[in-house]
Amino acid sequence: MAKLKILQKDQSYTFHSYFEMNYEVDQILAELGYTFAIAPLILPRAERLPEQLSQLKQDLQQTLPLTRLSSETARREALVAPVLFAVARWCQCQIRVEYPLQVSEQLKGTLDYLLQSPNSLIVVEAKRDDLERGFTQLAVELIAMAQIEEQPVLYGAVTIGEAWRFGRLDREQRQIVQDIDLYVVPDRLEAVVSILLGILDP
Repeated sequence: MAKLKILQKDQSYTFHSYFEMNYEVDQILAELGYTFAIAPLILPRAERLPEQLSQLKQDLQQTLPLTRLSSETARREALVAPVLFAVARWCQCQIRVEYPLQVSEQLKGTLDYLLQSPNSLIVVEAKRDDLERGFTQLAVELIAMAQIEEQPVLYGAVTIGEAWRFGRLDREQRQIVQDIDLYVVPDRLEAVVSILLGILDP
């Protein structure tokens, strides 16, 4: 049986192109030289959480009833950006928004958010809906980052604002694992922030 060929050598693909593909994530990643798995991830966690976290949670709870989350932009501005900018302040790490990245004609586009500390980083992809396809795009973005960064493990998250799912790229095993857990915000905001800080400020 002939191997399925998804990517064409003479075509150019952006990160968003992978979101729009109807193929399964494992098929797409196989063409980029990676395997895929879904499993419980033991993610880094911060030992202590900032006191200001309770205020952030309250702000989100008050914002949700006032905001129509009918677009990706609305979700990013109301639910995602406040969390990531707070995390950046708390760990004093760099945050880049709409970060352009081009590694090759198959790996190029814009990262919604890139948070980077001296020893670690996390890519965050924000979507209006469809976490599954969003994770496919995130996985490809992590593969691109792995070609320019030296860390043995890279982390990412895909979110629709109210829900977050994390993933991890293992450079040596050339594998991307999608965490089986889904974190709902604002109810599990403490867990999301603990993971983000644990990754960025180990």
